[in-house]
Amino acid sequence: MRLVKFVLVTGILFGLIYVFNSNQPFGSQLPPIGKLLNPNTGFWQNAEASAAPEKLVFETGQLKAPVEVVFDDRLVPHLYGQNNNDLAYVQGYLHAMHRLWQMDIATRAVGGRLSEVLGARTLGRDKLQKKKGFVFAAENALRAWKSNPNEWGLVQSYTDGVNDYLAQLQPKDYPLEFKILDYKPEAWTPLKSALFQKYMAESLCARHRDVPATNTKLALGAELFDFLYPEYNSQQSPIIPADVEFDFEEVKSPFPSPQDSNQLSYVPHEMFELPHPNNGSNNWAIAPERTASGNAILCSDPHLGLTLPSIWYEIHLNTPEFNSYGVSLPSLPGILIGFNDHIAWAETNVGHDVLDWYRIKWVDDTKQAYWLDGEKVPTEIREDTVWLSGKNDFDIVETKYTVWGPVVYEDTASAYNDMAMRWIAHDQPVEKPFYEFGTFWQLKAAKNHNDYKAALKGYDAPAQNFAFAATNGDVAITVNGKLPVKRDQQGRFVQDGSESENDWNGFIPRDQLPQVLNPERGFISSANQHSTDEDYPYYYNGGFDDFRGRTVNKMLDTLEKATIEDVMAMQNSSFSLYAEEALPTYLAMLDKSTLGDAELQALKTLEDWDFKYDRNSIAPVLFEAIDDSIYDKTMDEIAALAADQSFLYPESWRLLEIMKQVPQHPIFDDQRTEATEDAQTIVNRAFKEALSNISDKTWLEENRPSVNHMANIGPFGFRDVAIDGTGWSLNAIRGNHGPSWRMIVEMDPAGVKANVVYPGGQSGNPGSPFYDNMVQQWATGEYNQAVFPPKRAQFPDDAILFKMEFK
Repeated sequence: MRLVKFVLVTGILFGLIYVFNSNQPFGSQLPPIGKLLNPNTGFWQNAEASAAPEKLVFETGQLKAPVEVVFDDRLVPHLYGQNNNDLAYVQGYLHAMHRLWQMDIATRAVGGRLSEVLGARTLGRDKLQKKKGFVFAAENALRAWKSNPNEWGLVQSYTDGVNDYLAQLQPKDYPLEFKILDYKPEAWTPLKSALFQKYMAESLCARHRDVPATNTKLALGAELFDFLYPEYNSQQSPIIPADVEFDFEEVKSPFPSPQDSNQLSYVPHEMFELPHPNNGSNNWAIAPERTASGNAILCSDPHLGLTLPSIWYEIHLNTPEFNSYGVSLPSLPGILIGFNDHIAWAETNVGHDVLDWYRIKWVDDTKQAYWLDGEKVPTEIREDTVWLSGKNDFDIVETKYTVWGPVVYEDTASAYNDMAMRWIAHDQPVEKPFYEFGTFWQLKAAKNHNDYKAALKGYDAPAQNFAFAATNGDVAITVNGKLPVKRDQQGRFVQDGSESENDWNGFIPRDQLPQVLNPERGFISSANQHSTDEDYPYYYNGGFDDFRGRTVNKMLDTLEKATIEDVMAMQNSSFSLYAEEALPTYLAMLDKSTLGDAELQALKTLEDWDFKYDRNSIAPVLFEAIDDSIYDKTMDEIAALAADQSFLYPESWRLLEIMKQVPQHPIFDDQRTEATEDAQTIVNRAFKEALSNISDKTWLEENRPSVNHMANIGPFGFRDVAIDGTGWSLNAIRGNHGPSWRMIVEMDPAGVKANVVYPGGQSGNPGSPFYDNMVQQWATGEYNQAVFPPKRAQFPDDAILFKMEFK
């Protein structure tokens, strides 16, 4: 205990120094030091011993029947109850018990309420969140939830559980971050759960390139733009295999394709904040005929920000109707990725563009009305309040709403000045039997492919690739969500908001979404690549990976008798298909006779490289330097334009393709020199210049993978985690992004088996031994075997840490 307190004290002191001397993403403020150091209520009370009480009993008065909770030796709770609402209540209680500050700060961030606790430094961010319409979107979701008694019952029960935990807290019990930032927890509401869902939507389905694509096409002209920015990579290995036929007739728009973007003017200055480019995921499932055991195997590793506390909370939910295990999101009830005794499911991000920008034509400078189909339409004004901490000060944020959505920016310094944002997450869901909550609560009780398909019907956003495997051997995948029907090129460029014909033509019918059951190749997979090949009847655009999907499929093609060890190796693979294709192309153009001794040594290192981004290797650093230099020298025209405007850079796969097919293309001519360069000239120049600045730095030192504290308090996170991988590899480690959960499930009819791990721990308290206990396991590619017996009496005694009972 003394050691734990000593470590905690040291961490706090260094943490305060760090907070005081650094810019935090949420801003920061120091608490009154006396309150923090108070031995009765301060940080001392947050130290936790490894030992735990044998059993705790809570008389809640909220439950229809008792719920028994068994915590295993990793602090994973196993909930044994009699009905869904009781489980949702206890799940809310446990989320609050272990992740209260995380839940609070995440929902404040998305709802524009950080300034209430962090002061004026976050005022601009809060105002922007209000104008993006997150509270508006959450309120729409809430209305839909209320229309469904079962779903609303789950939300209310979850909320009651969180608040019953809060009710018994005293100041000494507050999570450490509340003490550091000197504020107290507030009551949970269903709106907070809805806000968190919209936070996930922003992270996963807010990708768009309308403004930079518009600028770039105007600057380069249509011919060069179309050459540099094709929408489909011919080498793509899509999620739905190319041999799957689409035997339906698509819904067609009665209107022609949108106006050409050349009728729109440049939109300069600051860019709209986009999701992190390294967000992604892998999932796949292998059919029984291709596994050594004869059982289907499902694998999942969603790629998100790596934080402490972790985004995920591991949990086991059990009633007489189901026995389900997986990960949940603190703020929402249910299991998002997981399995039960019959099926397993996992999601990756679809990547379709479901956020379009429309230029508004105002009637006059007052902007109280806009033109739509020749008619004046009044704007709707929404007022939101942003409060400041420690003061009675507040600001009123006014947002103009149009038929398309909110006008987020009215500042001429913004690229999005006077544009309306049409975003799928703003829509109030149409009335139906259930919504996103219902999807995951039905999946945890599903028994077969029909149940899986029925569960997906309620899910709208963010669109996800739902992988599936079952104990009967079925494997399937569905590109699932509310996806708009677009005309060719629609949403690729900024659109004219004065014509209603520029709207989407409804949404792709559920039965026409890309999907496949038991494909001939014997596996399904997704890694954020294109959903289909170009034969799919519907046009869609977005951001898609060009290498991880191909990597997964190539690896699976070679596995005839796949084992659990094989797929573990795949999940932890640092191999880069991009490097394997790019480096030989570069070296074939290299004039070795001009190289000096040091350059020849670097060349030898690259020639011997196996294209794996291993942490102790120098070769990835050399390759990245050369690759970056080639790209920069080739795309100098775009860089020159981007100095004053928002422009779109060509994708790496396209540059590599041009280099192979048209090495004399004018794009390789460096406009900053008097000579006329081709691809070979660029490669040789880049090789020499890049290597002139290279040291013996390893990939670990270059990549610097980290698992940071959510508020970036240094001592509460990990820097330079010893792990292999890159954004190009299946183990997509890039800085503080990467696989946030690894799950491998073997669908054995005699008993499902699962191996799981994530880079964190169940507790959100830095003073707990369960705060970061799995980080090193995750980094070294180790897994934990999930324990999920269907009956409480079957739970092994030697795996029990302690027990709780809710009555």
